[in-house]
Amino acid sequence: MSRGGARNRSGPPADLNSGRSDRRGLANSVRVLPAEGYKGKVPEWPMPKGSPRERALWRKLWKTPQAVVWAEESWRWHTIGLYIRCLVRAEAPDAPPSALTPVLRMADNLGLSTAGLRENGWVISSETEGDQEPATPPTARTPAPRRLRAVNES
Repeated sequence: MSRGGARNRSGPPADLNSGRSDRRGLANSVRVLPAEGYKGKVPEWPMPKGSPRERALWRKLWKTPQAVVWAEESWRWHTIGLYIRCLVRAEAPDAPPSALTPVLRMADNLGLSTAGLRENGWVISSETEGDQEPATPPTARTPAPRRLRAVNES
């Protein structure tokens, strides 16, 4: 059993805009993934055989932003195939609830959940290629009307 020290998901997530994160270099270690997803060629299905549902999910997952990183890391492809195979089995109406556990764990490992993105050090860009407009500064707010008034104590 591990003892002491920080663990995955222990405590609140680091704020990448804080001074402490700057000193630790966390802001530089984050990889920004394009919101429009992966545009490259989809690799071959890595498993022996595959149902039509599995192959459809394989093609769908390769359109996600996370696939940009997966394309560079071919060692993940088998894990993605296992994730899809487990997901299809967990989708079955007669699947036991325990069939979902490996799906959730693999989703984290592959960066397919919010926690998984954070664990892998990935952030999905909030801008798509066509939406990049210059940011307009916020307008000055008018002060709210005063609601409290002094009461004369006579």
